[in-house]
Amino acid sequence: MEEHIKYMKEALKQAKKAYALGEVPIGCVIVYEDKIIGRGYNRRNTDKNTLAHAEITAINRASKKMGDWRLEDCTLYVTLEPCQMCSGAIVQSRITNVVMGCMNPKAGCGGSILNILEMPEFNHQVNVTRGVMEEECSRILQDFFKELRIRNKEEKAARKALLEKEAEQIL
Repeated sequence: MEEHIKYMKEALKQAKKAYALGEVPIGCVIVYEDKIIGRGYNRRNTDKNTLAHAEITAINRASKKMGDWRLEDCTLYVTLEPCQMCSGAIVQSRITNVVMGCMNPKAGCGGSILNILEMPEFNHQVNVTRGVMEEECSRILQDFFKELRIRNKEEKAARKALLEKEAEQIL
C-alpha cells in the first residue's frame, strides 16, 4: 500500500498541473520496475483535443519510453476512474494493473457505469485497485468544481451588468 500511495502522490502532482491550467484536475503516472515511465494530466481545453486525457498522454509517453505499444508489467495510477476511451486504451495497451484514486459515478468505466477494465469478454483484463488516497483525489476535484461554479456565477453577473450599462447608454 505504501508504494501505491507514493505513486498516487505523483499522479496528484500531475492533477495539480491541470488545475493550474483551469482544466479538470486529473493526473496519471505509469510505473514500470519501480520507475515512472509516463506522466499525463488533463489538457482537453488547453489543447482543444478530445483525446488529451491524462491516461492517454501517459500511455503515449510510456509507449515511447518502452519502445512498444504493449505496456505489460506496468501499473497505471490515476486520480479519477477512467472513462470509456481511457479504459479501452488501458486494455488495448495491455497494462497489467490500474490503481484509482476516486470513482466517477457519472462517467467511470472502471467499475462505476461499466467495468471495461475487468471484462472477461476481452482478451486482456486489468488488475484493479480502487480508493487509494480517495479523499485527496476527490477533494481536488470538489475544490475545482466549487471554484468553477463561483467563477461562472461571477462572470455571468459581470456580463449582465455590462449589458445593463449598454442598455442605459442606448436609452
